[in-house]
Amino acid sequence: MNEYALLIDYKYCTGCHVCEVSCRKEHDIPLDEWGIKLNEMGPVKMGGSWLWDYVPVPSDLCDLCENRVAEGKKPACVHHCLAQCMELVPVEELSVKMAEHGSKVTCFIP
Repeated sequence: MNEYALLIDYKYCTGCHVCEVSCRKEHDIPLDEWGIKLNEMGPVKMGGSWLWDYVPVPSDLCDLCENRVAEGKKPACVHHCLAQCMELVPVEELSVKMAEHGSKVTCFIP
């Protein structure tokens, strides 16, 4: 699966936790483990303005839903993301896609 990366544009993440739930259901992950974990940063005042972000962070259990992608489907977290802030992109397109999204974007490559 190293030919794909998960691009996360977290400036649009609403903190709904659907990525966590869909991943857990897709891979039958126990409650004490995570395939993707939503982290909350803030609220905190930095540089005169308030920072309050939600950042989905995949774990080592994430394989970008290799079986789903092989069937032509999106990874479970991407498919179910209510804010549509996650996208599966080919690694060779990653830098261009990240630049298009601007600030508050990160990526995960398993």
